[in-house]
Amino acid sequence: MTAPDLRHSAAPHLDARPEPAIWSRNFRLYFTARSSGLLGDAMLPVAVSAGLLAAGRPLGTVGYAMAFLIAPFAGLVLVGGVLADRFTARRLMIIADLVNLTTRALLAVLFFRGVDQLWQLYALLAVAGTAAAMFQPGAASTVPLVARDVQGANGVLRISEAATTLLGPAVAGLLAGAATGWVMVIAAVTYGISALCLFTLRLGPVPAPPPGDSLWRNLVVGWHEFRARAWMWGVIVIWMAFTVLSWGPLLPITAGLVVPEHGSTVYGLLNCAFGAGTVLGGLVAIRIKPARPLTGGAIALLAFPLQQFALALDLPPALLAAAQLASGAGITFWGVMWATSVQTQVPGEVLNRIHAYEVAGSVCMFPVGAALAGPAAEAFGPRQVLAGGGAVTLLVAAALLLTPPIRRLGRATARTGSAS
Repeated sequence: MTAPDLRHSAAPHLDARPEPAIWSRNFRLYFTARSSGLLGDAMLPVAVSAGLLAAGRPLGTVGYAMAFLIAPFAGLVLVGGVLADRFTARRLMIIADLVNLTTRALLAVLFFRGVDQLWQLYALLAVAGTAAAMFQPGAASTVPLVARDVQGANGVLRISEAATTLLGPAVAGLLAGAATGWVMVIAAVTYGISALCLFTLRLGPVPAPPPGDSLWRNLVVGWHEFRARAWMWGVIVIWMAFTVLSWGPLLPITAGLVVPEHGSTVYGLLNCAFGAGTVLGGLVAIRIKPARPLTGGAIALLAFPLQQFALALDLPPALLAAAQLASGAGITFWGVMWATSVQTQVPGEVLNRIHAYEVAGSVCMFPVGAALAGPAAEAFGPRQVLAGGGAVTLLVAAALLLTPPIRRLGRATARTGSAS
């Protein structure tokens, strides 16, 4: 036993009060780290797009830039899960933050000087996407290590995510008009704050893969663990259909309908209403803890197609905003239930890898759905596609409720242990 352990066991009367269920010292540090990093993440796409367009680059260049950012994440997140299990999530997250800090600093220099060579921009964006893939698996596995109330902690983090998703693009859009380089400087500072907070965390050891196993062996073990949980792969299979047929086409078609008919201001307000709904959903998820989390989440998901049906029916903007509010609350409550189930049902030694598999499965079909939005709207009409997407969402919620391993999954306590 180490000296700190002896001191703690010899004098427990010095602090007999238990740590808060959510706002412990470690969670406050992690919350600050995650919020700062999410703010930096949210700034990048808007800043790069605005900077390129302001420099006279064509829209196709913006598309290529986003592809160089997203493709490494989708392709390498599984590797990130393996590395997080082998070298601990905290260390890998700190490294990813430092890489992000460096890339944002270099992007600032690039935009201040002028983007003359696009390959330099594409290379830096690819590095940023790779860093995101290394960070993401540990972002979920750390939550049960810093808070006793895992569901409440996930609700708080979803609220923070909603706030940064709204604030980041707004700040980037305002500052990018003056100089995109300054947006990158601010983003670099956010990753520095995140890395510092993660470094300050004081967490103990967690189980790790057996020493000597190859990366490939670790990846295979993670796949077997993922496949062994019918409730998990069942949700992912159902979610893949949801992203292709409902969520993927929703964003581009919504913009194509709302902006020409009501203007960009109304479109922005609708996005704010959805963001407010995500905050509401997070607050509800902190308080309501169903005995069967995925069942409760699937019921909440029934609110998501309200925005699709409202747009399909061409309702007035006030009703569209109300539908967006309800949709944001429903999808966020589901997200908290899902994240909490994964974090509390999976052993610590494979959690990062399993989370990587479920993230890859959740997002891999989204670009397909977005790409099909235009052809589908031309073939069937945009409102018909939205109505069909709403019907698909109802079927998705029904499939979640009717699948026994998903419906019957009960609440689990947070796993014990910590991560270094």
